[in-house]
Amino acid sequence: MKIRRFSAAAFAAALLIPGVAACDDNGTGAAGASGSPTASGGITPSGTPGTGSIAPSGTPAGDAKQALLNSTNAIRDGNFRFTMSGAGSTAEGQVHEPSQSAEMRMTIGDPSSDLMMKLALIHYKPDSWVKLELGGKAAGSVPGLRQLNLGKYQHLDQTRIKGNRALGFDFDRLDPAGSAVLTQGITEVRQTGDGTYAGTLDVSKAAEAGSLDPALITALGAQAKSVPFTARVDPQGRLSELVLQVPAAGQNAAQQVRIAYTDYGNATAAQKPPADQVVEAPPEFYNLFN
Repeated sequence: MKIRRFSAAAFAAALLIPGVAACDDNGTGAAGASGSPTASGGITPSGTPGTGSIAPSGTPAGDAKQALLNSTNAIRDGNFRFTMSGAGSTAEGQVHEPSQSAEMRMTIGDPSSDLMMKLALIHYKPDSWVKLELGGKAAGSVPGLRQLNLGKYQHLDQTRIKGNRALGFDFDRLDPAGSAVLTQGITEVRQTGDGTYAGTLDVSKAAEAGSLDPALITALGAQAKSVPFTARVDPQGRLSELVLQVPAAGQNAAQQVRIAYTDYGNATAAQKPPADQVVEAPPEFYNLFN
């Protein structure tokens, strides 16, 4: 197994880095569910209703798309909690723009994988801290492992992570999953119930969203233009769940990517780590992500 660095992916995109979460004996990516996973309210798209056509529920397709586009507006307020899952990996956290702070926790793989990585990130502008845990069967191949698994928060030099979406946080782009970018790519949609939708979207231009690895989008080829999805909005019309059914591509198995939002307007400021639990990040840490 080749231990790759993480600079190519945003924090959320690390969920779907091929070959990192788990590899078989041949080095083939084995992360993600096999077969054809189905989201709750799974769909089988039929036809391609255009703007103004009538969806089976009686709601014009154009209205359904606009409802989903509008559902991401509240995310821009920067006060929410979120979860993401895909390819055997999970992420959760909160964004609190009023205090210019955010917290994120991510796990890629598990102890039985070739490489397991856990990250706990705290951003409190202008500072950032990360607690890193590396494990798995091939963890010993990671250079400087002892300097990385410190069991403490490592304070990050902002000049060394600027522009690195795997470590930094841009308070001008408040959504780690980039749902607004994803919904812009809707190519077909219908309302399936009260606050529920289904359809397809084009992810070929969604690399900047952060929830899909650009390498995976490239591997999908033409399939990237019609990825099935389901969505749910809360009673206020705010996006509460977006589920993508990503088809198999290259060495990547078919997988389900789920993004969820809760507690709009009720998130809290991040808590800075105690001083006695903080050390400066060593060079080995930056080498892993740059």
